[in-house]
Amino acid sequence: MADKLTPERRSANMAKIRAKNTKPEMLVRRMVHGMGYRYRLHRKDLPGKPDLVFGPRRKVIFVHGCFWHLHDCRDGRIPSSRRDYWEPKLRRNAERDAEQKAALLAAGWQVLTIWECETKDLQPLANRLADFLRTGEY
Repeated sequence: MADKLTPERRSANMAKIRAKNTKPEMLVRRMVHGMGYRYRLHRKDLPGKPDLVFGPRRKVIFVHGCFWHLHDCRDGRIPSSRRDYWEPKLRRNAERDAEQKAALLAAGWQVLTIWECETKDLQPLANRLADFLRTGEY
């Protein structure tokens, strides 16, 4: 199926996509802050610049968009149009995520990944965050 938008409009839409301070990330940040936990944002000295970093606890949280990081859900599918462009791009994102997680684990950090689709049901998300931050089990 051909793109219904002009190249200029598609470019403008894509330029609006943010890497930081996304709606799911802000929701997780507010939830964690409301639980009484304090954190640092996007520490550049850690692999992948995690979204939330709990330094003394040696824990990090990534908040990933399902589309951009190829989550196994309805929103994580590779588009059927321009597959030759999207497939390598999105697969590389997923590979990079795995490499960054492995580097963090090797350095002694505990890692939790929250997917965009998980932010729609708040109570299970709150339970998962509390379990991870309290005990490290998730």
